[in-house]
Amino acid sequence: MNKSVSGLWCRAIVAALALAGFSAAAVAQQAITLHGAVQFNDDHAFNKSLLKFEELVKKYYGKPINFVLHRNSELGLEKQYFEYMAQGKAVDYAIVSPAHMSTFSKAAPFIDAPFLFRDIDHWNKVLDADLLKPIADEINQKAEVMLIGYAGGGTRNIFVNKPVRNLAEMKGLKVRVQGAPIWSRTFAAVGMSPTVVAYNEVYNGIQNNVLSAGENEAAGVESMKFYEVAPNLSMTQHAITIRPIAFSGKTFKKLPADLQAAIIRAGKEAGAYGRQVESSEDSAKLDALEKAGKLKRIPFADRAEMKRLVDPVMAAYAKEIDAEAIYTKINATK
Repeated sequence: MNKSVSGLWCRAIVAALALAGFSAAAVAQQAITLHGAVQFNDDHAFNKSLLKFEELVKKYYGKPINFVLHRNSELGLEKQYFEYMAQGKAVDYAIVSPAHMSTFSKAAPFIDAPFLFRDIDHWNKVLDADLLKPIADEINQKAEVMLIGYAGGGTRNIFVNKPVRNLAEMKGLKVRVQGAPIWSRTFAAVGMSPTVVAYNEVYNGIQNNVLSAGENEAAGVESMKFYEVAPNLSMTQHAITIRPIAFSGKTFKKLPADLQAAIIRAGKEAGAYGRQVESSEDSAKLDALEKAGKLKRIPFADRAEMKRLVDPVMAAYAKEIDAEAIYTKINATK
């Protein structure tokens, strides 16, 4: 090989190596992208919480990072989001009802089971004391999904296609409940006929008389327009929601340490923000819907009796899932 050809080869190799080095550096500097999922639009408290989470992560991380929030059930429903996070694909973070985690952890639905909290003040104190940490640890161990913050704060009532004022009128009521067994058990204990139906099928179920009722907080009643088919809101106040901000453990392990720290910090703060948003918006949303003539709040006379009937079911469930100690601490919180 003559010198000129040899020189050309050398220059070509150097150029190729330089290009390869440049490409590797460019890839190394490419911003990380995290995908979130939510069933609602940006008027909903869940979206506000997740957008706050994005804002805070960017602030605390301080480096380029991209967030893509898939809204309006674009990636399915919360049960699917949780499964995706457990698998480490499609969804990196989301807000998910604890009832949808029951496939992986029997204890998960206990986080906001019916009549677990006396009122908003009691609910806040339980969260501030981090009494639910053992359940969060179990979820992380079994599903590899981290609960990094707690949003929620909506008070759940029963929306019905007829007025329901007491337990006698509630008897035999065909009501949609979440998939976790504790919801069916507690509602059956007070004389209702609970049925597990997908969230996005509730409206049609009531419209077609497959169901008579469902139960939800104000944000859900408003966003899903349940008031159109069930305009009577029976004020049972049977649960106060906890809606964890969940993050895929598989994704988390792949991230740099400084981003992990930012996610943990942001998750806790975004959860607290979400609780403030939803708990403060709850009554305001109901006021607006009632003022517009879209629903009517029906006083419920037998809440204390309803709780008395549910308490033994809750105690048995706590024992079944080895959460007796947590249940005792929650009840002892003043």
